[in-house]
Amino acid sequence: MAAAVSDSGGDADRYRAARIGLTRILIREVRGLRRLILPSRLRESVPDWITAMDTVIAQYSRTSSALAADFYDAQREAAGVPGPFTVPVADPPPGEQTEASLRWATKDLWPRDPEDPATTAAQLEPIDVRLAQAEKKAEQVAQKLVTDTGRGTVQEAVRQDRQATAWARSAARGACAFCKLLASRGAVYKRETADFRAHDGCHCGVIPVFKGQRFELSDHAREWERIYREFAAPHPGDQLRRFRLALAEHDSNPLPGSY
Repeated sequence: MAAAVSDSGGDADRYRAARIGLTRILIREVRGLRRLILPSRLRESVPDWITAMDTVIAQYSRTSSALAADFYDAQREAAGVPGPFTVPVADPPPGEQTEASLRWATKDLWPRDPEDPATTAAQLEPIDVRLAQAEKKAEQVAQKLVTDTGRGTVQEAVRQDRQATAWARSAARGACAFCKLLASRGAVYKRETADFRAHDGCHCGVIPVFKGQRFELSDHAREWERIYREFAAPHPGDQLRRFRLALAEHDSNPLPGSY
């Protein structure tokens, strides 16, 4: 059985590259659907756009789950654990979840009364600006829903596999402070640990850990752990802010967004 497993290198890096590649193709397709939203017929065209988006998100979610299942199988084989196991592939997000998320993304499209105190500055922008903002939010919604399906597949496999003991978070070198902080904790997420915490645009992955394995932080995650311990840990209630500031000064990795 393999002695150690890490959040970086080998299968972990290949799996991250596959997820990011899938996201890029997804975003291209999502942008192509933007033409379905007609500013002069929002009430009729937005529901048609949501239906088309739901189909695309479901399709890419299935691919995300399949990639996650292949990754889990590869990690399990590399660990040399005994006995067969079938990864429980996660279903695409329910239609009502996708619709609610896309309704949120497009909530500023609808005309608002400038005199209404509840009307926001974003809702008073010209329609082309509001469309661009809605498109960006929709891309983020689609990316998160699709990526979450893959992450959920690995998490559920860890829960059901008697040979698995925990999971760790794998964050890209250019991830945000929130993701770097959680990734620096290592394999502290046990089999029964609740849902993966992710934000829009998050490319973090789930690394399974099996019986007999020792989890080791990658060099960059170990650096994040050191920075957190030195600059943020002694300040309860202000740790994330201090960690973010310390990363800006001391982290040798790229800035957020450099995936």
